[in-house]
Amino acid sequence: MKNLLLIGVTTFLLTGCVNKHGVSLKYYSDCDEYYDLQGYYHKECGKDDVMTYKEMKNAAEDFEDTILGTPKPTPQPKGNVW
Repeated sequence: MKNLLLIGVTTFLLTGCVNKHGVSLKYYSDCDEYYDLQGYYHKECGKDDVMTYKEMKNAAEDFEDTILGTPKPTPQPKGNVW
């Protein structure tokens, strides 16, 4: 089963353009670089990405949990509830 998943993910990754942000429709990711009025440098990349690596990881974990039938852990409340 894991072999099929590995083959499927590999095939998916090789069919698109993969850059440092994830799978994109373009070979190079366009980045917007600018300085704001206070002089701080900003760089925004990955707006054209189809899927990021974080989304792929979450989807793979959800798929694995569905196949194996393991429930997701419920988040525990942090700190005092009062």
